[in-house]
Amino acid sequence: MVPEEFQQFIGRVDPPHVRDVERGAIKRYTEAAGDDNPLYYDNEFASRSEYGGIIAPPGFFGWPIKSVPNLEAVMGLMSAVVNAGYYRMLDGGMAFEFFNPVYPGDILVASPKIMDVSGKEGKGGLMIICHFETSYVKQNGDLVAKSFQKVICRKPQPGGAQ
Repeated sequence: MVPEEFQQFIGRVDPPHVRDVERGAIKRYTEAAGDDNPLYYDNEFASRSEYGGIIAPPGFFGWPIKSVPNLEAVMGLMSAVVNAGYYRMLDGGMAFEFFNPVYPGDILVASPKIMDVSGKEGKGGLMIICHFETSYVKQNGDLVAKSFQKVICRKPQPGGAQ
């Protein structure tokens, strides 16, 4: 059901990129999100918690130390999908699985991987669903989290719903 040219991307991993979790960035992130949990900014409160200090909120993995590398596998798949005419794209959602807390000063390595490319027949025809997974690992080798993302792609239908 899924064109073969998309199947060749399954299992490809893009180069890892290094991310710095800086305390000021945690504060700015939580302020922007309107999250006033004292675990993210209050030393005294956080030091009495099970974490023993300030932590980053779930889903915040710092900022790239250098520019993010060319995501050759992910961009290659997305280019192939667009070139095949599936250029109507929708974020199919993101989920996280958390394993260890992230602290200010942690250095994380993010490794994006193409997990699957599947197809589903809808009212407007075939939809291509791209599944991505990114693992985040601390400087000591501990797995911090995995993120799972779906991108839904379809062809516009002449005279039909767009």
